Amino acid sequence: MIQETVDNAMGIAKMGAGLGAGLAVIGAGLGIGKIGGSSADGIARQPEAAAEIRGASIIFAALIEGVALFAIVIALLIIVLPGKL
Repeated sequence: MIQETVDNAMGIAKMGAGLGAGLAVIGAGLGIGKIGGSSADGIARQPEAAAEIRGASIIFAALIEGVALFAIVIALLIIVLPGKL
């Protein structure tokens, strides 16, 4: 009885980890897409500032990608190490 409850809880935790990883990837994709669109608009409006806008957008995209990677790693740890966390 107790083992069945633990198994059910671990199944729910794994499902939540998968959902969290998926949401992290979707959020990162939306964020990087928003950065790309905004930087294209900014470069179209001020072509002389293209280098500065491009550099800032690359830095911001890298920061977003880092946060998404961290979220995916945490989700994978929840799946791989179920009772150890």
